Amino acid sequence: MAQADDSAVEERLINEEYKIWKKNTPFLYDMVMTHALEWPSLTVQWLPDTQKVEGADYVKHRLILGTHTSDEQNHLLISKLLLPTDDAQFDSSKYDTERGEFGGFGAITGKIDCEIKINHDGEVNRARYMPQNPVIIATKSPSSDVFVFDYTKHSSVPKDSLCKPQLRLKGHTKEGYGLSWNNNKEGHILSASDDQTVCFWDIRGNESGKGTMEAKTVFKAHTAVVEDVAWHILHQEVFGSVGDDHKLIIWDARNSSPAHQVDAHTAEVNCLAFNPYSEYILATGSADKVCVVIFWTFSLMEKKSAFLSIASIIGFKLITKKIFRVKYSKMLMFLKH
Repeated sequence: MAQADDSAVEERLINEEYKIWKKNTPFLYDMVMTHALEWPSLTVQWLPDTQKVEGADYVKHRLILGTHTSDEQNHLLISKLLLPTDDAQFDSSKYDTERGEFGGFGAITGKIDCEIKINHDGEVNRARYMPQNPVIIATKSPSSDVFVFDYTKHSSVPKDSLCKPQLRLKGHTKEGYGLSWNNNKEGHILSASDDQTVCFWDIRGNESGKGTMEAKTVFKAHTAVVEDVAWHILHQEVFGSVGDDHKLIIWDARNSSPAHQVDAHTAEVNCLAFNPYSEYILATGSADKVCVVIFWTFSLMEKKSAFLSIASIIGFKLITKKIFRVKYSKMLMFLKH
């Protein structure tokens, strides 16, 4: 009973905080758009391609979304959104307090329209496009498989209820959320799982066109759920993983043993991100409500293995809730959000 009361109080607090934020959006942002999805989405990612509309003051952007339905058919979604150009004229008088939209321009209302809907087995835990070829999208689901879709090979609306990925990546025994494409090597992908492992595939090896592929390497060192995994931004063979065992582990993909591991937090570690501007910095987020920035020394020895040692660890207890995602800003070198 007490737990139910606590949940109700927390929900009311969240609603009140949201109302306060919504009321103050004109003073915080140049523009705000809101759109109610048909179903919750556990994942979102901007696609890199944009399309300028001739004679218009807006640009077409696209998003990757997923669904989390109530036992109905789930989908991987490619949706479009029209955003203003840098020289678009904003009209603050078009602020709509009910819809939470501010900074109206032209006739655009901020609606997200679905362009492609692809059948998916279970909810989409995470979806990420391949940097070298963004039409290729990998997804995590409640099953142990990682699905790989080429959305150009799917119709805008499914013709049946079957999930037909171009490739199923096998190697895990349980579901998970962590997923990372290599920015430096096309087709190299990592997946983290509740089965305490990280799996690595090179989908370029699927020359036979088979619908399934076994993991090239299964990395085992964590003693609990592996929550997240990420390739290093600059070094093509290096990646990190974090898990419920409180550990951050740094790996060299050419070796099955960890290059280094450290107890990074006092609770489950949910996420990590490498700094895109400095090869020596990464950040982690945890259920202990602390964001940790780790400075480390790194070198490659004869291209056979990676050597790493932790130089220093700085913790920032700036948040009152558990941290589930951490990411570096592309505009400010040391800003994380």
